[in-house]
Amino acid sequence: MNEQHFPATVSVIVPALNEAANLPHVFAALPAWIDEVVLVDGDSTDDTVAVARRLRPDLRVVTQTRRGKGNALIEGAAAAKGDIIVMMDADGSTDGREIRSFVTALTSGADFAKGSRYAPGGGSDDLSPLRSLGNRALTGLTNLLYGTRYTDLCYGYNAFWARHLDSLALDCDGFEIETLMNIRAVKAGLTIREVPSHERSRIHGESNLHALRDGWRVLKTILRERFRASAVPRTQVALAK
Repeated sequence: MNEQHFPATVSVIVPALNEAANLPHVFAALPAWIDEVVLVDGDSTDDTVAVARRLRPDLRVVTQTRRGKGNALIEGAAAAKGDIIVMMDADGSTDGREIRSFVTALTSGADFAKGSRYAPGGGSDDLSPLRSLGNRALTGLTNLLYGTRYTDLCYGYNAFWARHLDSLALDCDGFEIETLMNIRAVKAGLTIREVPSHERSRIHGESNLHALRDGWRVLKTILRERFRASAVPRTQVALAK
């Protein structure tokens, strides 16, 4: 049990590809009370792993066997030892100081804590008008098809109890991983709580996200999962207090 007296241990999964310049900022914001950081390295050609190990000697490093953010998160989650798994980015866009809100939501009764930039108290310094429009459209479609009340479908800051990993059965390689998690959490009947989150701009480097290509992959995931489902529970999404 960590020093904050949460009744759970916490693992933070950080997928990284050439993020050496960003990791000092990312790791500096991580709470001292988290139990484990798992860096999933996607075959970086810079000093990502060396920098990470210097910053956090207790770091666990997983070398990614395939490519893509989805695969990195899947491999990191499989290696994590904590009761709670928190998934965040290595580019500085997700603030480690918000981890407390996610863990509080879970220890207060939620099975899955989903970050939202559109929930009251959330926001973004990085969303372009095109990405925002696409995200809102895809979120609306998901809510229509699955009976959810999500406010932000395509956001990568999420946390859940590790015991639900099998229920999520994650099996995709790309940025659509967040959408898949959100939909399968609903299909598994998990209690979902949205947590307001403020997305920051990437500090250094360029994003690998491509709005049209990855938006198309998200759309295909939404439709594929709906037609695969035999019965979808109408899960209510609550905002964290």
